[in-house]
Amino acid sequence: MIPLPQILLEFLRLGLISFGGPAAHAALMEQELVARKKWLTHQQFLDYMGGVNLIPGPNSTQMTMLVGYQLRGIPGMLMSGTGFILPAALITGVLAAVYTRYQELHALESIMMGIKPAILVIIAGAVWKLGQKAIKNYPLAILGIMVLLSSFLGVNEITAILGAGVVGMLFFSIRNKTKPQNLKSLFPLLAVQGLGATAATYSSLKLFWIFVKIGSLLFGSGYVLIAYVNTELVENLGWITPGQLIDAIAIGQFTPGPLLTSATFIGYILDGWKGATIATLGIFLPSFLFIVILYPFIGKLRKSVYTSAFLDSVNVAAVAVMAAVSIHLSLDVVTSWKAILIMALAAMAVWGPKKISSLWIVAGAGVLGYFIF
Repeated sequence: MIPLPQILLEFLRLGLISFGGPAAHAALMEQELVARKKWLTHQQFLDYMGGVNLIPGPNSTQMTMLVGYQLRGIPGMLMSGTGFILPAALITGVLAAVYTRYQELHALESIMMGIKPAILVIIAGAVWKLGQKAIKNYPLAILGIMVLLSSFLGVNEITAILGAGVVGMLFFSIRNKTKPQNLKSLFPLLAVQGLGATAATYSSLKLFWIFVKIGSLLFGSGYVLIAYVNTELVENLGWITPGQLIDAIAIGQFTPGPLLTSATFIGYILDGWKGATIATLGIFLPSFLFIVILYPFIGKLRKSVYTSAFLDSVNVAAVAVMAAVSIHLSLDVVTSWKAILIMALAAMAVWGPKKISSLWIVAGAGVLGYFIF
């Protein structure tokens, strides 16, 4: 039996060196946990990879939770998940403190102005790659276009994504002349969209529930976070600006571990370390609960033709929402030839023949921004 402190230390180490996004995280985990530690077999690793794609939340973080759960049950899950999240959250919190204190400093302002256009290009690259995987047939393509148009018309992102899932499942049922049997299982998810805040006054409880809601509905990619936060905290409440949202995504991209620690950055801006802690707990708490409650049923979800259709539709809708929000934010960021230049160079790096890590793209854009802004 592997000691809990050893599990914690191993995932703290992984959390410190996990740069590059979920795909890079998965490759690192396969190397360290399967090949080196032999805590998992290759088949278990593949099964877990498939399983986390069927539930909301950050896939690579949920992978660490599943490994800990297998090794030592719930205590092991708490050690592995916390270990992987903690380094990124702490680093993000420190960077948020620096940002909050020195954001009026001209040098830092210039660096962030350079990073913002590059981040939008990185998100566009993620939309392109995810879209190629998510659009499996013409009905899904049409559904994605409908969600994209509804987002431009002002439909709430959560409503659009979950609504698309229900429409996709009903379409499958009508096409196959069957009745959907698992619609009741979606009611809890549909009800979650009612949580959150409607007033502009800040409170810790509102912040916590907003991020719990986001963590409970984060299908598709960590980049969908930008759409949800834009709706909840920028448009509905006005707690942060569009520029601060992009800065948060930039910091989350620049640090190791899960992108969702951008929530830590946002929480710190709003209420210091207290807000950072509340936002981090809120965004990751649903993943811990999903692993404990839903994992025994994950295999059945994909085997069911109805819930499979729901998940495929939700994934397409999530990509469409990401595209709509990134276009909307681009209108606020790309306002000068300097931003256009950085965006063009970032696009060459993202779609060029040589694969360049997003970490280096962000760093390069920051340096260029320092000199030209």
